[in-house]
Amino acid sequence: MSNHAPLPLCEPAEVGFIPSRLAQLGPAMQKHIDSGRIPNAVTLVARHGRIVHFEARGLLTVDEPTPVDHNSLFRLYSNSKPLCGLATMILFEEGRLSPDDPISKYIPAFRNLKVRGSRVGLPMEPARREITIRDCLRHTTGLARLHSFTLDWKALYQSELDKLGWEQHDGVPAPPASLVPAKTAREYVDVLARLPLTFQPGSDFDYHSGYVVAGAVLEEVAGQSLDEFYRERIFKPLGMEDSSFNVDASKVVRFTSNHRLDNSNGTWKLSVIDRAAESEKVRGDVTFFEAGGGIGGGVVSTAGDYSRFGQMLLNGGELEGVRLLGRKTVEYMTADHSEGMSITLPGPGYGWGMGVAVRHGRDGVPALPSTGSYTWNGYAGTHWLADPVEDLQIICFTQVTTTSQDRPYWADCERIVYQSLA
Repeated sequence: MSNHAPLPLCEPAEVGFIPSRLAQLGPAMQKHIDSGRIPNAVTLVARHGRIVHFEARGLLTVDEPTPVDHNSLFRLYSNSKPLCGLATMILFEEGRLSPDDPISKYIPAFRNLKVRGSRVGLPMEPARREITIRDCLRHTTGLARLHSFTLDWKALYQSELDKLGWEQHDGVPAPPASLVPAKTAREYVDVLARLPLTFQPGSDFDYHSGYVVAGAVLEEVAGQSLDEFYRERIFKPLGMEDSSFNVDASKVVRFTSNHRLDNSNGTWKLSVIDRAAESEKVRGDVTFFEAGGGIGGGVVSTAGDYSRFGQMLLNGGELEGVRLLGRKTVEYMTADHSEGMSITLPGPGYGWGMGVAVRHGRDGVPALPSTGSYTWNGYAGTHWLADPVEDLQIICFTQVTTTSQDRPYWADCERIVYQSLA
């Protein structure tokens, strides 16, 4: 375990773990590395604000010999979304915005939106209400995404699709920012606003589409880029020294490569799709900061840094004497804002708060995380869960692009930790 741990260390038994059971976590992660399904795993478990497990296994790049360690850097992708929720709550507390504000208050291009019919030629219906910041954070905007466009709608809006970079990257969830024609989130969303909505705001769930807009709103309200705002208002106050949208040249030796997983004749094989030293994240001249992590990979961070963010939330908005939010604001952020609608991701038993998936437990099968737990993961394999009932957080970071439903390493991690509680 690191001598420079991000939170205080203690023995598992001191905070209610069965040591022999928790000791199974490292070997379980090694099993998944040895199987060829993941290149590495950095796992961290903390309870009552103290770390009981912090291990690093595997390689920074699957075809090179350098091992990961506690300070290795990972692309967060959608694990950037909880940070967007925090940033929104900071400005909410300052009275500079409200989750119920229409986004058109800050980005006028979103006024007078239309909802398209099932095919070209059918009349479009006016939006019955405006899209709000809350819609952006809980995925109920109705904003268009490429998968919702049939060929006839693509032909009608070809110019806009080209300006968004959608046609060049069909089927790729997270193109690099340099391959998107827009240079800033504001440029991007001004074009996005020209596309008709796919459903009435607030009436349905479609993951992710609102976060680029939420980020543009944050930049407009804060009067600075997300990169600057996060650094000044989140990363520096929390001591998250290795968190940023880009990777400093001095830290490239700690940066993981990103990988793809393929299965050929029953054999898993990892290949590099974004080598660390050649990554866009290292260039440092990116101006498009996507709050949801969907363009360019979002924030880069370490498991240790992310544990400090998570512990601040579990502490009710404060860490080591630094307060970012009030206790009731944290409760508001991590409450279920989904109003009973069916949520397809992560699925039954969950709703969405302000940047986090929240377990409400009203439907679906029982689960190990307590009701009120909040969580999310990233496209390249990062996972985080905070359980306020158990005063527990679990982090498991790797770097391979798979669907969130096909991650047995995280299922094992979560299971072993919960089944280790005395």
